[in-house]
Amino acid sequence: MSGSFDSLKIGVLFSRVRVEEKWIFAALENRGVAYERIDDRNVSFDLEYPNGWRSYSAVLERSISYNSGLNALRVLNAFGVPTVNTSAVAEVCGDKLATSVRLAAAGIPQPHNIIAFSPESALEAIEKFGYPVVLKPVVGSWGRLLAKINDRDAAEAILEHKSMLGSVQHSVFYIQEYIDKPGRDIRAIVIGDRVLTAIYRKSEHWITNTARGGEGELCPITSEVEELCLRSASAVGGGVLAVDLVEHPERGLLVNEINHTMEFHTAQPISGVNIAEEIVEYTLKVAKKATEFHSVGEPV
Repeated sequence: MSGSFDSLKIGVLFSRVRVEEKWIFAALENRGVAYERIDDRNVSFDLEYPNGWRSYSAVLERSISYNSGLNALRVLNAFGVPTVNTSAVAEVCGDKLATSVRLAAAGIPQPHNIIAFSPESALEAIEKFGYPVVLKPVVGSWGRLLAKINDRDAAEAILEHKSMLGSVQHSVFYIQEYIDKPGRDIRAIVIGDRVLTAIYRKSEHWITNTARGGEGELCPITSEVEELCLRSASAVGGGVLAVDLVEHPERGLLVNEINHTMEFHTAQPISGVNIAEEIVEYTLKVAKKATEFHSVGEPV
């Protein structure tokens, strides 16, 4: 990107300094960019005094907690602070139902999903669906709280457990067809209008997340993968995203999920692509564009 970064100040909102955050901090330091680390466990926002936050040219959100990250982005965007990603994108990508609705509206192929709001209606839907099915929380990551349901007994038990948990999130039953994957899925990294790289996440278990022990392998970015990922990213608002694809034995590539604060500790070394540097580059572009608009009196 052309131009000086001397006038820019970047905030990085984080929960824990993982390897990805270390790489991001290093990329900012290598660029000579002024930045501050903002620990979301210690931060507070006074809604009457937004000016202190307006000193940031942009804030990169890397929170582990979906709720903390989303609400911080809502406040920052209300203050007029540019963020990566925006609160609108985070709200969609952090909720599987919201993501599925956007993908469906855009005509993007995805697994067959059914939504229900009571154990009784969920069980009826599962019975019509046929076993096995996968039950997912609408908010969650790292493959946690997923359940493969093989029969009615298991369905009744799991639905009862979810209903007894009492959480608002557990009151939504997100039911998805079980796909007999070829022992892998695909994670593609999308930044702006580019698909940077993609990896296979391979495992003998039906859950292939690398956080659950899945292994990474470089995946070629075919024209089909690129087109599907860019359409999917656009459908949820774009930015810095990970698009997860599954290979259906009959329907081909389907978009399973989209992540807005993805981990890339496996993808970066396997691909040889400096994803952290690309994230910083995109954040600087967002910050510089906002600064230029602001300098000529246009809204940020």
